Amino acid sequence: MNWDRSLELLQVHCQGEIGKVILSGAPEIPGATMLDKMNHINRVDDSLRRFVTFEPRANVAMSVNLLVVPTRVDADAGFIVLQADRAHPMSGSNCICVVTALLESGRVAMSEPETLVRLDTPAGLIVARAACRDGRCLSVSLDNVPSFAEVLDREVETPKWGRIKIDVAFGGVYYALVDIDQLGLDITPANARQLAEAGIELKSLLAGQVSVAHPVLSGVDEIAYVMFRSREADGAVRTCTTLQPGRVDRSPCGTGSSANLATLYARGEVAVGDRRTSRSIIGGEFLAEAIGEAEVGGRRAVLPRISGRAFVYGREQLRISDDDPFASGFALSDTWGPQVGLLG
Repeated sequence: MNWDRSLELLQVHCQGEIGKVILSGAPEIPGATMLDKMNHINRVDDSLRRFVTFEPRANVAMSVNLLVVPTRVDADAGFIVLQADRAHPMSGSNCICVVTALLESGRVAMSEPETLVRLDTPAGLIVARAACRDGRCLSVSLDNVPSFAEVLDREVETPKWGRIKIDVAFGGVYYALVDIDQLGLDITPANARQLAEAGIELKSLLAGQVSVAHPVLSGVDEIAYVMFRSREADGAVRTCTTLQPGRVDRSPCGTGSSANLATLYARGEVAVGDRRTSRSIIGGEFLAEAIGEAEVGGRRAVLPRISGRAFVYGREQLRISDDDPFASGFALSDTWGPQVGLLG
């Protein structure tokens, strides 16, 4: 069997959320910056994204991270998040997966007890500090990009839930953040399908009611995800990010936790130095800390630090063949959900 054309991937999960990492074999993506490269994937050629994120090589509950030679001299590596709907500029859980993969595969030299890794992403430079011991990456803390609230307590009309309030904030991508009690649901594993479908329905409704455009990052101009949230008795925030075409994030969601931290900061509920625990639908935890202040296009922003852990659990090799009848992949509603047609 000819394996001359193939992709080598490391299988990694972060608090249960799969974020595979392409180590080698991917074609070069045109673009002078990582943002240019992401926009090329989204606007010009999405064949690689479809190949690795759709069936029969993938399943609904996963992302794939494309390692790219950095476009800036102060970075150790670059990466772009590939998901079933599009390429995205940043993801906290995926970033933790990438740092873990780089260190445990030897792509970046590991220093114990801590290794500093600088990542070039379409959202900007991410500085990660990895706690390391005996050749393993035990935890990763990400200094995320400046995060800010776009709107707070925006009222939107919905056919199913009536008038509800949402926050919209940027934490690496744009989020609509919704207090789940407005929908009469709880964030529990038993409600995962209902939460997923509600999130995708809200995302579609919001596209016609709320416009966003990042003041600096060209092409970052949509609400990428709806994240449901609730407050726990111990002060933690229970999170549930929903992704197209209809699934929930297994992790506490790093960029979503950053966006939520930005709303708390905008309301004066957290200050620099404060920490909040984000807890996922299955109980995994990230620590979100406000480490500084910034300004983005005239918007007051907070600098978040997100800490969590990823695990390498395997390797895989994907063969690339010109006569593969499903090179562009497919997705079916039996597992991808009833709104699978949104993927195009």
